[in-house]
Amino acid sequence: MFAREAEGLAALSAAGGPRYPRVFLVGEDFLLQEDLQPAGRAADYWQTLGRQLAAQHDHTSERFGFEADNYLGSTPQPNGWMADGYAFFAERRLLFQARLARDKGLLDVSEVQQVEALAARLPELVPPQPAALLHGDLWGGNAISDPQGQPALIDPAAHYGWPEAELGMTQLFGGFASDFYAAYEAAHSLEPGWRERLDIYNLYHLLNHLNLFGRSYHGRVAAILRSFS
Repeated sequence: MFAREAEGLAALSAAGGPRYPRVFLVGEDFLLQEDLQPAGRAADYWQTLGRQLAAQHDHTSERFGFEADNYLGSTPQPNGWMADGYAFFAERRLLFQARLARDKGLLDVSEVQQVEALAARLPELVPPQPAALLHGDLWGGNAISDPQGQPALIDPAAHYGWPEAELGMTQLFGGFASDFYAAYEAAHSLEPGWRERLDIYNLYHLLNHLNLFGRSYHGRVAAILRSFS
């Protein structure tokens, strides 16, 4: 787990985007990394983070995935390379989590079939997007500041995926400041209606939370599945 996180931090740090902590040493059961000593957020924190994340997302690949499988929280995250973004998000993200939840007794057969039906519709619901370098787990708790109050990000689940999926995660638990989204969109154009698609991407994270924390997340998963049935 720690080696995979170190690999993600190295790739993200080299992308010219937000600041990530430097890794000093990694072992089988530890990761020694830079203590960023966060200060209070600077006045332009959210605008800066929006521009920086857009710059990170300009770092693209011809394929979706990553050099190795890694973890989303403590859940394995399969990252085997695929040329087709729709197939990648279907197989490596939605269906992987749904089948894991089924095996744990957290989703029934009909609910897994709903996930399969949604996965089959991805090409009609999601516009083509490049395989961009993503943090992969960008909720508010992983957006901190450095000693100057400027943006810094921690605890990635790095991979090359859809940029809109990253924005979805930023809105899942309260959302980032509006200045962040305005600055991002000024630097990185988005297809119309992107906000209406965020539930599709966030289904992956909610399924992961269902697998990690149990049935308290079932209602949110079921609501998204109903909305696309």
